Amino acid sequence: MKTYNDFLKSKEIFDVPSGLSDITELNDKLFDFQKDIVKWALRRGRAAIFADCGMGKTAMQLEWARHIVGRVLILAPLAVAGQTVREGHKFGIKVKLCRNQDDADVGINITNYEMLEHFDATKFSGVILDESSILKSYDGSTRKLIIESFSNTPFRLACTATPSPNDYMELGNHAEFLGVMNYSEMLAMF
Repeated sequence: MKTYNDFLKSKEIFDVPSGLSDITELNDKLFDFQKDIVKWALRRGRAAIFADCGMGKTAMQLEWARHIVGRVLILAPLAVAGQTVREGHKFGIKVKLCRNQDDADVGINITNYEMLEHFDATKFSGVILDESSILKSYDGSTRKLIIESFSNTPFRLACTATPSPNDYMELGNHAEFLGVMNYSEMLAMF
């Protein structure tokens, strides 16, 4: 008979980091704790930043995006896109507000979730979900479109101040977006 520790060990998931190993200087305007989080997320390649309001998620996600080579797309709620462009300006990071794929340039691009269907996910090397709690709805068409569209995107970052640690559906959807395991595997395992 297995011990409880053996049982717990059998549930461990090892998601091998797929990110950057050589991280250059980070923005001096970031606090040390923010720099540590950005370094960790860059090394992971696919990561989630669950940080409370006022902790600087926007600054951290912009710095993360600045290190990704190619095009990065930030998906955000409608009211947040313009604010993110302004926040980028404060940190010396150019962010382009886009309505469709033709607007997207090399570098950091942002649009709102409702415009996702006007973009070709295969053209981006990185994607950021600002307010990634949008993944909460298991049946949601937006959740499904996001996860399917970016399943092969090498760099993925989910950011939210409102994850529900006791909500297994939301955690499972984040795990699926990040490529750790799909929602059904998560439910069966845990």
